[in-house]
Amino acid sequence: MFDTHTHFDVADFDLDRQQLAHQAKAAGVDALVLIGFLAERFDALLRTHQQLNALDHAPKSFLAPGLHPFYIEQHHSDHLQQLALFLQQQDCVAIGEIGLDTFLKQHKQPAIFQKQQQFFAAQIDLAQQLNKPILLHIRKAHAEALAQLKQHHFNLGGIAHAFSGGVEEAKALVKLGFKIGVTGQITNPNAKKLHQVVRALGAEHLVIETDCPDMTPLCCQTSSETRTRNTPANLPFVLAGLADSLDQPIEQLAPQLWHNSLTALGLASFGLNH
Repeated sequence: MFDTHTHFDVADFDLDRQQLAHQAKAAGVDALVLIGFLAERFDALLRTHQQLNALDHAPKSFLAPGLHPFYIEQHHSDHLQQLALFLQQQDCVAIGEIGLDTFLKQHKQPAIFQKQQQFFAAQIDLAQQLNKPILLHIRKAHAEALAQLKQHHFNLGGIAHAFSGGVEEAKALVKLGFKIGVTGQITNPNAKKLHQVVRALGAEHLVIETDCPDMTPLCCQTSSETRTRNTPANLPFVLAGLADSLDQPIEQLAPQLWHNSLTALGLASFGLNH
């Protein structure tokens, strides 16, 4: 399994990251992506990446730095230069997570939303210059994000992470070359829109992710304290939830999702085989 979206570098994991990495590998997680969201976190992102790849019996780590729309107030134009430098100096699979987010009322204010759009556009440009896929974060701004991707004629694909839109929006992203990222939300029978999306698209357009430490699968939210914090080791629950939703055997679904992850991240040439 490939955990296509983690924040395994954050402080929540500083005390037991190594142990959790071993648990994830034992659970069948062979690879994961470390996602960037703030320029000040890029160093920690790199340290965690190096730490994981120095371990035996741990998932292989891949880097995807970016400037997240939710933290737009904290981003400055020189952070874009920092991002560009990081991408040139380090081996990164994608730029992410980037996009648009009007979940909070303050982010709907024209000046702030315009700043989000500027940072999104700048990072799409960067992806095009460096020939990288992008990892999208879109909340309550699907029409605007799609418009921007089309305006840039973006065709390098990537993943629409923790997808929260409807069937038509998902199909529009797939048409642009994106895979749709499915989180632990799929274990919630009440997440009707998500179940509808995955069934409408089918397995060939999906990837799975934990988005740890957020998006804890429903089955893990009420159990012991250690499992309440979401970790990459919970990815099998996401896989099982998706298999249930698609009414497909796990043995058939897992290789398809693995293949989709490699395709979305342009990783076939890494020789990382199942």
